[in-house]
Amino acid sequence: MASNGPPPPPAARTDGPPPPAPARRTGRARRPGTGPRHGRADRAALALMLGVPALLVVGLVWLPAAATVLLSFTRWDGIGGLDTIEWIGVQNYTDAFTIYPPFEPALRNNLVWLVVLFTVPTLLGMFLAVLLDRELRGGSVYQSIFYLPVVLSLALIGFVWQLIYSRDQGLLNAFLAMVADAPAVDWFGNPDINLYAVLVAAGWRHTGYIMLLYLAGLKAVDPSLREAAAIDGAGPVRTFTRVVFPALLPINLVVVVVTVIDALRAFDIVWVINRGRNGLELISALVTSNVIGEASRVGFGSALAVVMLVISLVFIVVYVSTMLRGAQR
Repeated sequence: MASNGPPPPPAARTDGPPPPAPARRTGRARRPGTGPRHGRADRAALALMLGVPALLVVGLVWLPAAATVLLSFTRWDGIGGLDTIEWIGVQNYTDAFTIYPPFEPALRNNLVWLVVLFTVPTLLGMFLAVLLDRELRGGSVYQSIFYLPVVLSLALIGFVWQLIYSRDQGLLNAFLAMVADAPAVDWFGNPDINLYAVLVAAGWRHTGYIMLLYLAGLKAVDPSLREAAAIDGAGPVRTFTRVVFPALLPINLVVVVVTVIDALRAFDIVWVINRGRNGLELISALVTSNVIGEASRVGFGSALAVVMLVISLVFIVVYVSTMLRGAQR
């Protein structure tokens, strides 16, 4: 007899596999945003990568610089032991500014070197960078040609330009004699003109370096700035002076610091020519001649080196503080 109630629910199937159990979490849960833990080998590699360069910088830069500052207050010939060092206070600095004849022309020559590098090679390098930034045909070739002197040392550049400035066999005197029948000029021997002749050679190298710095800066300028200036009706000159050049503030600061340091540490080329004498006195050459020359006055030479360091630090501090303020903004 059929039942009038609802049919029973279907029985659950038991012939299939059971559902998988939830996976158990093992270990401690890592907080969001934290990276994987570094093993002992990773920490050792990191310590080597940071420690070795730090030790080299401290041992080859900071410790010698600190020793130079300390020795500048002493009198020492560098031959005897450390017990022969005599503490004399600021006497070396007083002698440098009062009774040391080569110091004043060396300081003046360094100032002339700085002014000339700022006015001629820096402006010329900026001009070349602007031209190359326009993507002229063969621009990469011109860029390589202009940058080639940068890979040469100043000592090698001195040898190269001696072939040009030589009094008897130089290319410049031969050209002047052929064109204007001019007498031979001793470009490196005449103390009235040899500084400017050397500056031409140093500026030849400095121009390529400045060109590369400004070219890298121009490539990083936002193109929308130039487009907005063009929409406002600004010409190429006004766009560069009012829009592009202010955007190159970091590059301008780098150029200032690099130029000042190059002007102060100029040594190789004048030492190759005449060991920094006869109108080519520079502070760096005086440091070398006093420390390792015949005079053997380590303390006095160290005082001259500290003078160079202080002048460089003024511009370096200005550069670093300006960059830090820009980063905070």
